[in-house]
Amino acid sequence: MPAQPPPLSVPSRARGTTQLFGEPAAAKVPEITVLFWVIKLLTTAGGEATSDYLALGSHVVGGAVETGLLVIGLAWQFSTRRYTAAAYWFLAYAIAIFGTGVSDTLHLTFGIPYAGTTLLWAVVLAAVFWLWHRGEGTLSIHSITTRRRECFYWATVFATFALGTALGDFTATTLALGYLSSVVLFGVIILIPAVAWGLLRMNAIFAFWFAYVITRPLGASIADYISKPHSISGANFGDGQTAVVMTIAVAVGVGYLAVTRSDIQQPGTQARSPAHRR
Repeated sequence: MPAQPPPLSVPSRARGTTQLFGEPAAAKVPEITVLFWVIKLLTTAGGEATSDYLALGSHVVGGAVETGLLVIGLAWQFSTRRYTAAAYWFLAYAIAIFGTGVSDTLHLTFGIPYAGTTLLWAVVLAAVFWLWHRGEGTLSIHSITTRRRECFYWATVFATFALGTALGDFTATTLALGYLSSVVLFGVIILIPAVAWGLLRMNAIFAFWFAYVITRPLGASIADYISKPHSISGANFGDGQTAVVMTIAVAVGVGYLAVTRSDIQQPGTQARSPAHRR
C-alpha cells in the first residue's frame, strides 16, 4: 500500500491566528475606489485628532482607551472570514489612533526628536515590506486571502500610521513649515503616484503603497491645522471637535459602503493578482 503524503502544514508564524479564527474565505481588504481614499484620509485625520484629544487628560487613561480600541478592532477584524466594511474601518481607525499615540510617546516621553522617530518608523516600514515580499512574493492588496498575509497587511498599516505622524510633525515643527504648508507639501507629493501610474505606467502595487503612505502625513497635517491653536499655526478648532467631525464623516462613508457593498473585491480581481499566478 503506497505511503500517504504528509498533511499540509500551516506556517508556524500564522498557525496560532489560523487555529483561533480560521482562514479567510475571501479577500479581507476593500477594493480601491475613490471613496476608499476619501475614508482613508478621514481616518488618518480623525486618528490624529482623537489621539491628541485623549492625550490632553491622563496619559494612563488615554493609553488604555487607545489600547482597548485596538484590541477590539483586531478581534473584530480577525474574527471575520470575509471583508466587512465596519470591521475593516474600525480597525483602521483604531490603528490610526494607537499609531499616533505610540509615535507621540516616543517623542514626548522618551525625548526622541521627530527626525529620529521618522527614521525609526521608516526603517520599521521598510522591514515589514521586505519580510512580507520575501515570504509571500507580492505586496498586492488583492492577495490578502490568508491570515498570514492579513497579519503582514495590518503590520504595514500600523507602520504607515506611526511614520506619518512623525513625518507630519517633522515638517511642521522641525522644518518650521507649519501645518498648512505641510498640507500643501504632502498634497503635492501624493499626486506623484497618481500621475506616474496614469501617465508613466508606474507599477500599480508600488503606486498604491506610495499613495497609502503619504495619506497619513497629509491627513495628520490637515487635522493638526484644523485643530491646533493659532499660536502654532493652526486654525484653533480644537482636538475634540475635529475628532468628532472626522468620526462622523468616517461613519457616514462606512455606512454607505456597508449598504452598497461597492467596495467588495470581486473573485476575478483576486484571480488576476500576481500572488494567484505563482
